[in-house]
Amino acid sequence: MKTESEKLSPTRVKLTVEVPFDELKPAIEAATTKIADQVQIPGFRKGKVPARLVEQRFGRPAILQEAVNDSLPDFYQQAAAEAEIKPVGRPEVEVSDIPGLDGSEEGNLVFVVEQDVRPEIDLPDFSTLEVEIEEPTVDDDAVDVRLDALRERFGTLVGVDRPAADRDFVSLDMTATIDDEEIESVEGVSYQIGEGNMLEGLDEALTGLSAGESTTFTSQLAGGDRAGEDAAIAVTAQSVKVRELPEADDEFAEMASEFDTIDELKDDLRTQAAADAEGNRVSLARNALLEKLLEELEIPVPDALVEDEINAHLENEGKEAGDPHGEEIREDTTKAVRAQFLLDEINATREVSVEQDDLMNYMTQLSAQYGIESNQLLQMLAQSGQLEQIFGEVQRSKALEVVLADVTVKNAQGDVLDLYLGLEKAEAEGESADEGGSADDAEAASEDAEPAKKAPAKKAPAKKAPAKKAPAKKAAASEEASAEGEATEAAPKKAAAKKAPAKKAPAKKAPAKKAESVEKSEDK
Repeated sequence: MKTESEKLSPTRVKLTVEVPFDELKPAIEAATTKIADQVQIPGFRKGKVPARLVEQRFGRPAILQEAVNDSLPDFYQQAAAEAEIKPVGRPEVEVSDIPGLDGSEEGNLVFVVEQDVRPEIDLPDFSTLEVEIEEPTVDDDAVDVRLDALRERFGTLVGVDRPAADRDFVSLDMTATIDDEEIESVEGVSYQIGEGNMLEGLDEALTGLSAGESTTFTSQLAGGDRAGEDAAIAVTAQSVKVRELPEADDEFAEMASEFDTIDELKDDLRTQAAADAEGNRVSLARNALLEKLLEELEIPVPDALVEDEINAHLENEGKEAGDPHGEEIREDTTKAVRAQFLLDEINATREVSVEQDDLMNYMTQLSAQYGIESNQLLQMLAQSGQLEQIFGEVQRSKALEVVLADVTVKNAQGDVLDLYLGLEKAEAEGESADEGGSADDAEAASEDAEPAKKAPAKKAPAKKAPAKKAPAKKAAASEEASAEGEATEAAPKKAAAKKAPAKKAPAKKAPAKKAESVEKSEDK
């Protein structure tokens, strides 16, 4: 087989491929057998029809066309490997010559492929790069935020006799109908106004409703067979409740943590905030490095690939191709594709490995972001065939961190920051693993209380200060506290109509996936 490659642009090539008749012969024999297995000719058992009769009955051109269509993907893959190209998107194939149509066994199968490819990227010497970040600070407000989140875990819901307002909890019944046909209904769902994790327009509809009152609004369904269609939503507020938080005193500290006083608990929360700030410095530095590279490097992207990504996004949102929203996301989509090309190039040069812990940490972040239990999210991704994509996302993120170890990172004052990357970071994390627990350990004991919202992308702290291990009796006390009263109601139930996570970033189709097949071509 002979392959000639012509570069049409930085992201597109043209391959002219010639396959001798002898290399096509196995495909012709396979196509003849395939047709013989599908037809019934009197006097012959199915699958036992001689090749000569198959050719007489269906004609040599039909057999050759079948052979070409079946073998073209393999010939294309071989040609792409010989030309050393990195395909992205779908190839455009045109067959210009099929040998043997005249009955001879001479000539070449000739086809031409135009294919989008990854651009060539000249990576810089990362040791010469410098980025600046604004260091996150740890103050009393940061401690108060963590303390309030912990108090919310032990809060209880109390009914109020007034119209619902922002952040109130509403127990609701809801029915969705389209053309007087009931599509879906839920009863007794607890929802916190402002969460925005159910139907669009629900927050506005519930605000101002008192217990027993109803209203209707129109919203687009997010899931099910009618996803993307507008439906009439009837909602009734069964009750309106607010969450009352326990006092931040010594009694609360003893109940909610391993500490005896509120001051000790606050000191531990301050330590946690400092550790998170350390991790956030790495995230900030990664983002700053990525922005710098995207700004300074020439990374062209194929227009067709951007269009495919935009159309996939619109489809996930139930919108038609050509919707104006596509233009609104074009710039961000183009930037995302450029970033993926860049990170994949870094990964190829550094051969970044992904460990199980890396995957689990990423899944934990995603589950926190989407408000879905980790195992449930894992099952959804597996069923939709997106686990390979998740692996790629983790590998790209880690690749950026690997090269970040070579980059000089400074704060706004010009001080060089040590981010504990590479060997130093591994040693720091090893030391941290040998240290004691913190208030986080005691919080985990309250499994039935409402989980506090956490930032999805925060990185594991590089170091932790030693802390006392939670006694078993206090952990048990936390469980008892979470079971009392209506504390379990503090966790709003997820309605069936919640938006599917496929709309988010981890559901996004990988634009750089190598073409697996070539569209069948007609004989020109």
